[in-house]
Amino acid sequence: MPGGVEFIVRTNHYTEQDHHEHVPWRHKLLDAGEVLPSPLGGAVRACAPRPKEVLALVATDLSTHGVAAVQLDEPFSDNDFVEFGAGLGTATEETDPAVQPFVTDGVILNLLGKHHHTNDVSLQPFAENSLSLHSEGSGRIAAEQPRYIVLMCCHPGDDPTSSQTVLISMADVAARLSAQQVKVLSRTRYAHLPAGETIVRLGTSQPVFSFRDFLGDRLDWINDEDDDPETVNAAIGALLAAMYAPGAAGVHWRRGLMVVIDNTRHFHGRTAGLVSVRNPRHLKRLRIR
Repeated sequence: MPGGVEFIVRTNHYTEQDHHEHVPWRHKLLDAGEVLPSPLGGAVRACAPRPKEVLALVATDLSTHGVAAVQLDEPFSDNDFVEFGAGLGTATEETDPAVQPFVTDGVILNLLGKHHHTNDVSLQPFAENSLSLHSEGSGRIAAEQPRYIVLMCCHPGDDPTSSQTVLISMADVAARLSAQQVKVLSRTRYAHLPAGETIVRLGTSQPVFSFRDFLGDRLDWINDEDDDPETVNAAIGALLAAMYAPGAAGVHWRRGLMVVIDNTRHFHGRTAGLVSVRNPRHLKRLRIR
C-alpha cells in the first residue's frame, strides 16, 4: 500500500478430525463415566446461609485458586442467591428466548435435567448431553464476558457423580502449549461481527482464554497477522489437546453445595448424565460481570 501500512488479515477455518489427539481424550473425560477428583482436593468451607458471610469465605479461595466451594445448610432463597451474586459483581440477564421457561428473576437460570440427548445447543444444558469445555461468553469482548459463574445445588439427582461440572485450569492448559502456539492464538479470533477477543489474551499475570470446543462444527477464524492456516490450525489443535489432557476436576453435587468459578482462570464443562423423571438434578446459575 503506497504511503501507508498494509495490514494482512488471514481467514480460514478449523474442523476436527477423528484422528486428532483431543478426540479420544474428550470422550474419556466427558462421556465414559469417569469419576473425577473434586476441585481443591475436596475441601469445602461450611457456612451459615448468610450471603455476606459466604462472600467473606469464598474471597480467599477465589483469589488463590480461581474457584471456591461452600456447603450451605440449605440452598439460598432466590433473593439471597441474587444478593450473594451482587457481592461479586453485576448479574447478567438471561435473554435467550429458548431458556426463558427456566429463568427466574431475569438472572437465575434453573439447570434442570428435563431432556434426553438433544442436538439443540440452547437446550443441551437441560439434557443428558455432555457439555464440551469452554469459557463463558467466549465470542464476546472481554467487558461483556462473565467474570464469575456461580452454581448452587438444590437437588443433586439420583447420582452425584453423574453430570459432574468439569473444571480445568487455564494456567495448566497454557503450560502445555509452546510459546509460539500461545503467540499464534493471541492473534487469532472467531470470525464474526462484532469482533470478539482473541483466543488467548496476554499482558496479565497469566494467559486468559476466550474459547470453546466446537466439537464437530466448523470454527471459522481470523488471524490478525501473517500466520499461515496450517500453523493456526495446529495451534488450535494443540489447545484442544491441552484442554482435554489428564488433570481435570469434577464437582460432585449435593444439596446446598455452591461453587464459584473464575471465568478468566478456568474452563468448565459437564460430563454426560441420565435424566431422572422422579428426581431431576437442579442447579441454579448466576453469571456475574
